[in-house]
Amino acid sequence: MEEELRRETLKWLERIEERVKEIEGDEGFMRNIEAYISDSRYFLEKGDLVRAFECVVWAWAWLEIGLEVGKLHETA
Repeated sequence: MEEELRRETLKWLERIEERVKEIEGDEGFMRNIEAYISDSRYFLEKGDLVRAFECVVWAWAWLEIGLEVGKLHETA
């Protein structure tokens, strides 16, 4: 179970790190996304897999909400 959670967290973390390179817009939204990505990496290093996964989910939520409400947009 732990290894599966680690793999899923890394999968979504790597995807958002690539995706965020194609996004720009509201600085507050971008700061929050980057903070959650950073926190996810931190918790992974500490072995706190639940918090690491939670942070990557929040990063995705901020990104998707930002796109939906027009605070963020794709650059490509």
